[in-house]
This record gives sequence, structure tokens and C-alpha cells, in this order.
Amino acid sequence: MKLSQSTITAQGQVSVPVEVRRHLALVPGSVLEWGAEQDRVTVRRVGSHSSEALHRALFQQEPPARSLEDLKNGIRQQVRARHARH
Repeated sequence: MKLSQSTITAQGQVSVPVEVRRHLALVPGSVLEWGAEQDRVTVRRVGSHSSEALHRALFQQEPPARSLEDLKNGIRQQVRARHARH
């Protein structure tokens, strides 16, 4: 791969060149690891899982559909339990 360049902003931020993002399959949420040795800096992708991919894996099932009446009954039960006299 050819050498790419980036400019550091006043806030210390760096944009990853599009060629590098494509080559490493970087997406929003990808984690990069930086290393420094004498006058050389290395950057590598830590993992291939984005936060979006993790969310899909953990919450792949849709929540069960509930009717408006079910929701209202649930709220009533919570209010009664919270304000019940002991």
C-alpha cells in the first residue's frame, strides 16, 4: 500500500486516510492502537468488531410487541406497588 498522509488538528485529532480505512475495514467505532518507537509510529486495528456489530449480536431479538392496554396496566401496577401502604 502506498504511503498516506494526515494532518494533526489543533485539538490533536488525525483523520485516517480513506485508503487505510478501506484496507483495514475500519468503520465508526473501530478501535486503533498506537505505538511509538524512536522516530516511528505504528497504528493497528485492535479488533474487527464495531460497537454496532456487538449491539446486533447481543440484542438480535426484537422486543415482544405490547399493546397500549398492556403498557397502561404495567404502569398502574408499578404506581400501586410504589404507593402501597405498609
